[in-house]
Amino acid sequence: MLAMTTTKRPVMTIAKLDRPGNGAWKHDDPETGYTLPSRYFYDPELYEAEKQTIFYRTWHLVGHVSEIAEPGQYVVCDVFQQSVLAIRGHDRVVRAFHNVCQHRGHRLVQTRRGRLGAVLTCPYHAWAYGLGGELRNAPNCEGVKGFSKSEITLKPVRLEEFAGFWYVNLDPDAEPMAKAFVGAEAEIRRYCPDLDNLRLVHEKDYHVAANWKVVVDNAIEGYHFPLSSQYHRELADIIDYDRWDPRAHGNWWVFKGPPKPGLTQAYGKPIGNAVYQTDWFFNLNLWPYNTVYVFPYADFFGTFLMMPAGPEQALVRCGYYRPDRPEPDLTKAAMDWFGNKLAVEDIELNVGVQQGLRSFGYDQGRYMIDPARNNTSEHLVHHFHSMVYDAIHG
Repeated sequence: MLAMTTTKRPVMTIAKLDRPGNGAWKHDDPETGYTLPSRYFYDPELYEAEKQTIFYRTWHLVGHVSEIAEPGQYVVCDVFQQSVLAIRGHDRVVRAFHNVCQHRGHRLVQTRRGRLGAVLTCPYHAWAYGLGGELRNAPNCEGVKGFSKSEITLKPVRLEEFAGFWYVNLDPDAEPMAKAFVGAEAEIRRYCPDLDNLRLVHEKDYHVAANWKVVVDNAIEGYHFPLSSQYHRELADIIDYDRWDPRAHGNWWVFKGPPKPGLTQAYGKPIGNAVYQTDWFFNLNLWPYNTVYVFPYADFFGTFLMMPAGPEQALVRCGYYRPDRPEPDLTKAAMDWFGNKLAVEDIELNVGVQQGLRSFGYDQGRYMIDPARNNTSEHLVHHFHSMVYDAIHG
């Protein structure tokens, strides 16, 4: 007797998916629609398409303004194999450059952040650049025919400051952030009064065996909060879950909720007279993956970046920023709770979804979206999926 075998359906090419009636995803009606097909979460061809149509054309959070406050201070941001260096010059202007020497292509800076002196020196052949990108010295260049230092500079990258943070974009013609994310900065400042006076206190990277969109999907819906696991249920107990409000604003979306009335403790600590940014849970995403947030009763501001690292791999980078004042015990507890408890649960959920997306028994599921777009609705997931699909297919 022959054993029966089951295989996944052949992956359609992007060109085929573009043709109506030939497998294209229909997403015009979120309330009756089905999720983005599972191949979008593991197919290498679609992953490569995302690089070109999304990530090489969008804004990437580099760091807070305080991280590049003095001449020579820099932060490096990597977008796949593209490494970008944001640095403040001696003229106090912050610029961004491709992090690569113009001689033989060696990376100039290997560390994530730091501070340089007078020049930026390549570790290979000691070509030295001023902090404004100009070539200052190339050993033995005097004997090279037609060599002109004035004609060689580091290649610039688009850089903008937005809501207290620096962002870079590999597309020189990208829409300015103030235009792309109208209203987002004002919304952020409503919930973070110390936005301009923050300092980085900790950064932690998590390597997640899941597609970056799986991580984003999990982060932008509250449907699972009271249903999935211990620390998500604790989060649902801190906020007034019935007033949880997920809302899309084009290229950015926000989900927030006020505190539960009568709350006396959070994260295992009494609230008492603790200092905090806000008593709301506030979370705002800038397309496609840049997230900033404030937790209830915690005196810190968080960044949560869900970056692709492969078709089925993501790098989740969590940054914790605080104002320059004593750190309350409640804030310490909140950062520990988020980084070592809630985040760990989220990673387990992400991995479980990625494994299921590979199943022969699954391709698409129904969105849980109601007409009221209430606290359990998955309309932000549909909105995000639609943006991804439209970006890939034009």
